[in-house]
Amino acid sequence: MADNEDTDMPEDGAPGPDPTVDETGGPDAGGPDMEDIGDGGTEVASVDNSDELLAQEDPPEITRTARDLDAVYDIPVQLSAVLGRANMQVSQLLKLGRGAVVELDRKVGEAIDIYVNNRLVARGEVVVVEERLGITMTEIIKSDRTN
Repeated sequence: MADNEDTDMPEDGAPGPDPTVDETGGPDAGGPDMEDIGDGGTEVASVDNSDELLAQEDPPEITRTARDLDAVYDIPVQLSAVLGRANMQVSQLLKLGRGAVVELDRKVGEAIDIYVNNRLVARGEVVVVEERLGITMTEIIKSDRTN
């Protein structure tokens, strides 16, 4: 038995505890520091939160200008103004001739839909601008789409 005490080996031949590891959870063990709170030896872990507090600070504000959008300005988009719609069969469409009237689902004076790349973005009214038709936007449609 005296031989086992000198080498820290238990009687079954398995190695004993590593003397370099602090099993109390102190600073040598790499875990949180333990503090005695004075109520009968109960220990409470104290964690250094300074790194967490630094990570939670707000990032500095970035000033954005119109120049930041220069790359976006040259992207082409398709704009469509829809006066109204009508559903009909192909046979009815083939019977239409010059001067035929197709009844649309909108009434006179009702707003038209304005689409950008097939997405409804606004409503407006038809106006005449130097002998051409134009659109005055009267309502901007906010999209709920997030992707």
